[in-house]
Amino acid sequence: MKPKHIEHIGIAVRSLEESIPFYEKVFGLSCYNIEEVAEQQVKTAFFKVGDTKIELLESTGPDGPISKFIEKRGEGVHHIAFAVDNIEECLEQADKSGVRLIDSSPRGGAEGLSIAFLHPKSTFGVLTELCEDKSKKK
Repeated sequence: MKPKHIEHIGIAVRSLEESIPFYEKVFGLSCYNIEEVAEQQVKTAFFKVGDTKIELLESTGPDGPISKFIEKRGEGVHHIAFAVDNIEECLEQADKSGVRLIDSSPRGGAEGLSIAFLHPKSTFGVLTELCEDKSKKK
């Protein structure tokens, strides 16, 4: 598995409404997309920083993974996401290497990406996401 680049860094926040202005005013970034991913109980906001994105994550339900994360750890860095060319192959490689998978096959994520997570117990405490933009493949 060889990531192409860091796709985004996910940051868990209690409120997009409160956190978006911080990134806009302090860093001069523009929020270019706000999107809800209902099946993951999350609302996201994206900022571009060079080739990398910052993804703010707000829970849309009290039992959602972001709500549980904030309850345990507070707001802050939730995950790091790597762009890959063949997510299925990367998951297979990771599994064969003994990496614990949260997702054994890709699922839909924000911005139309195919995503899958690797368990932080296998990645030195860092929740790691693999992302593939299949719309760019033809």
